[in-house]
Amino acid sequence: MTSECYVYIVPPGQTEFVTAARFRRETTDRGPIGRFIYGRKYLAREDATELDPVELTLRSGVFETARLNGFFGAIRDAMPDFWGRRVIEKRAGLTQLDDFDYLLNGPDDRAGALAFGRNQQPPPPQRNFNETRHLDRLQDAADAIVADEPVSNGQLEDLLLLGTSMGGGRPKAVVQADDDLWIAKFSRPDDRFNNPRVEKGLLDLAAAAGIDVPSRRIETIGGRDILLVRRFDRDPTVGGYRRHRMVSGLTLLRTEDTVADRDAWSYIQLADEVRRASADPRPDLHDLFRRMVFNAAVSNLDDHPRNHAMIGKDFTWRLSPVFDLQPSPVVSQDRRDLAMQCGSYGRFANRLNLLSQAGRFLLNEQQATQQLDAITRTVQSSWYTTLRAAGVSDTDCQAIEPAFLYEGFFREA
Repeated sequence: MTSECYVYIVPPGQTEFVTAARFRRETTDRGPIGRFIYGRKYLAREDATELDPVELTLRSGVFETARLNGFFGAIRDAMPDFWGRRVIEKRAGLTQLDDFDYLLNGPDDRAGALAFGRNQQPPPPQRNFNETRHLDRLQDAADAIVADEPVSNGQLEDLLLLGTSMGGGRPKAVVQADDDLWIAKFSRPDDRFNNPRVEKGLLDLAAAAGIDVPSRRIETIGGRDILLVRRFDRDPTVGGYRRHRMVSGLTLLRTEDTVADRDAWSYIQLADEVRRASADPRPDLHDLFRRMVFNAAVSNLDDHPRNHAMIGKDFTWRLSPVFDLQPSPVVSQDRRDLAMQCGSYGRFANRLNLLSQAGRFLLNEQQATQQLDAITRTVQSSWYTTLRAAGVSDTDCQAIEPAFLYEGFFREA
């Protein structure tokens, strides 16, 4: 079986798609094989840019991969995430589709600057977006999908206006407000605490710890809180929205997001890849180090590689702002593990382990210690007041208090 499509991209500084390449995936005796080739006309453009800095660098010739079920990392990053797939399945009336169907049925406004289609001529970008006044309708539709209840076609089309790869399995949609695009992240009826306000509080706390954080705010509709996070892969202009390329940590690490591939998830190796790809490695690596420490300090234990990314706003790449922060108030006080290796002693969220590979982040021992101590002081002294200022209730603060600076974090051995 062979499936083929054209790959479109919005070049830096532009708002319209151009045709960049062809992608073909075929099933062979060796398994699925993916083949990708940039178009000659695209390569001749002065504003031609690579899709990613790892696999699909800008050159002529055929790229081939047998990894990722025949999908290149940059293409996988533009595919619908778990939540997006649920919406597409609901619209199709099916429980599962082929990966190529998910690719072609993904939203126009998927994360990054790519789009896909059967026609050589790219479609015009979609101009209509949900407004914040529609949030109650979007929340109702999200609730229905979570509960596996009937949803109208109109509601499904609304939810298909979503950005993928920036929110995982949680219900979300894209809305337009103040001439910007925002990801609206909804609550779920089965949430243990007020997720929108807790995530807002953690983003505020991360900003206080010196980490690059996107703009964010809370909207309350019908008594329910919704977190709005400004999309950092979009910038408004008179002619529409400039779209910025985006690749995940999974793509940089050349790995997958299954448990079987977890041994390849590593902040240390990610630092090496960021160092190679970034136009300004030192500040990006310092910020990546702070994020790693912060995740350990607040027990954000779901910090998998898909929750890290690089953005190409022009012809170069930089580390994206942080996204998807959630505390895990687990019981263990002896040891907690991050999702990714964070030092010489594996994934152990421990002070000594976090400092053990500081050089890979272009930090000497003194600099790394100063940054770690500054972050732990910020978390220790202001996590409660910061979350309360974000509107988190005292009850919810008590529920998540065990997430912050657990005893094993400071253990010397």
